[in-house]
Amino acid sequence: MTSSFESLHRVNYATPRSFGTTLKANLKETFFPDDPFHELKNEPISRRFLKGTQYFVPIFEWLPKYSFKLFKYDLLAGITIASLAIPQGISYAKLANIPPIIGLYSSFVPPLIYAVFGNSKHLAVGTVAACSLLIAATIGEKVNANDNMHLYLSLIFTATFVSGLVQTALGLLRLGILVDFLSYSTITGFMGGTAIIICLQQLKGMLGLKHFTTHTDVVSVLRAIFHNRKEWKWESAIVGIIFLMFLQFTRFVKNKKPKLFWVSAIAPLVTVIVGCLFAYFAHAEKHGIQIVGHLSKGINPSSIHLLNFDPTYISAPIKAGVITAIISLAEGIAIGRSFAIIRNEKIDGNKEMIAIGLMNIFGSFASCYLTTGPFSRTAVNFNAGCKTAMSNVVMSICMMLTLLFLAPLFSYTPLVSLSAIIMSAMLGLIDYDKAYHLFKTDKFDFCICMTAFFGVAFISMDIGLMLSVGLALIRALLYVARPATCKLGRIPEAGLYRDVEQYPGANGIPGILILKLGSPIYFANCNYIRERILRWIRDEHSLTDSKGNEIEYLLLELGGITSIDITGVETLLEIQRCVEAKGIKMILVNPRLEVLEKLTVTKSIDTVGKEYVFLTIEDAIDACKFSLKCSDQMKRENLEIV
Repeated sequence: MTSSFESLHRVNYATPRSFGTTLKANLKETFFPDDPFHELKNEPISRRFLKGTQYFVPIFEWLPKYSFKLFKYDLLAGITIASLAIPQGISYAKLANIPPIIGLYSSFVPPLIYAVFGNSKHLAVGTVAACSLLIAATIGEKVNANDNMHLYLSLIFTATFVSGLVQTALGLLRLGILVDFLSYSTITGFMGGTAIIICLQQLKGMLGLKHFTTHTDVVSVLRAIFHNRKEWKWESAIVGIIFLMFLQFTRFVKNKKPKLFWVSAIAPLVTVIVGCLFAYFAHAEKHGIQIVGHLSKGINPSSIHLLNFDPTYISAPIKAGVITAIISLAEGIAIGRSFAIIRNEKIDGNKEMIAIGLMNIFGSFASCYLTTGPFSRTAVNFNAGCKTAMSNVVMSICMMLTLLFLAPLFSYTPLVSLSAIIMSAMLGLIDYDKAYHLFKTDKFDFCICMTAFFGVAFISMDIGLMLSVGLALIRALLYVARPATCKLGRIPEAGLYRDVEQYPGANGIPGILILKLGSPIYFANCNYIRERILRWIRDEHSLTDSKGNEIEYLLLELGGITSIDITGVETLLEIQRCVEAKGIKMILVNPRLEVLEKLTVTKSIDTVGKEYVFLTIEDAIDACKFSLKCSDQMKRENLEIV
């Protein structure tokens, strides 16, 4: 009988790898799946040093090849995004409850750092609304900006520093996998919920309110708006609606004719300039329309001395820094990759983490707050024809000239125009089509999206995000704890073995049950796998009893099992004992290297029997059929004797 179980194709029972070799291979796959240093192999030391420098500091790779032809495109793109950076910088700084000049500072130093270390050609650096509001809400729990602006600002810079440290550490340790826990559904819901609360908060500026809530949830914001309805200014509302209609019209023009993207790009700057002229000549302050106020000339002052690590307050910057670090990385890397894919290019997520982290660290030293790659600015940069990161340098130079010579001119900017700019930008973040697509295609993903949306809108930004991530993790754990198994049958025309549920025409083999296991076997799913296999056998028995065929062999196709732990090995042996008690022989097919090594070092392969391990399903079935024929012949001979 044993001799019949010989595989035509031999299973490779090589000596198991050493612990060091296995650990090295696993670490490489975990932290270096893209093998970033493959170009350094078989290169001389000098060449390795040059390539290594270019890898960690990408500007040394593209700058030597740079030409005036490329600069013409980057110059136009840089000037275009600078026109967007000025109004956005002032607007988002007000959203973070910090002086507007800080928003302009944040578009000067960070883009220079990114141009040196970033590897995306299209990413345009700047502040973002979601992180501005989140950092303000978190720091505001400890210190009120109106009561102590100096302390509040120091904690903002400290949070930016913490965020930069976290981002840089994640990049250096190759831990980009952590950012992957922010799923597509979570980001969609988070951005939509954030857009809702930011739009509602801008009603403060649109209505000219002087008193408002520090909370971010919808209920608190609406309560504050109607509680202070005596402060509503109809003049401010009319001006705000006019600006908002103008901005939305330019977005409509851009969507209808994409080549006119520049109309939408310069619209915020036009709004600010027109608003300044209106406020100056119409004496807007006398009519209840508030303005930004004094903006001083000069480039970024140092803020190293403002970093505050006082134990009394440090919890708020750490919390804000960690959360905004993850969110800004997810947004920046996703946006950079999406535009790189359009040009069939590739960016390294871990290098992007280092670049974004370094620009926030250095930014916190130069009076800047959190920056990343906002979608609106990056889209404008891409459509304007940027070729390299030099467009960020051009934008930075434009911001420097603005800070040195033009900043005071923006002192008359009406707050209502900034509110209109923010509202217009946020309305584009509420993506109804994506939410509907999730609802139609995957109800669980839709629930994850809605958890983030309603959590952010009605509880708080950080709790809404954590609830959504938690729900997504529960789903991932369910996939691990309840892995897919299926029964295989043979498709006559193709001669292939496939899932009988997916291919109803696939036929089972009499006396043989073929099951495919599709995930690693760990302690978390061992009990389920055992019970599911025994259930397959029970169900198969109920079908075969009516046909007079008994199951004699259980084939477990293990090609989809990439790894197995000790509990998993014991589970396989337990399954073997259970099925043998029913008169069924267990056969393993196509075990992967790590699985076979684990079975070998635990000597479980001897218990299973090497003669019951096959390379292909065909080999295993041929051996089983031969054994079944021998068994049938012996039964007939015994009956004849009787």
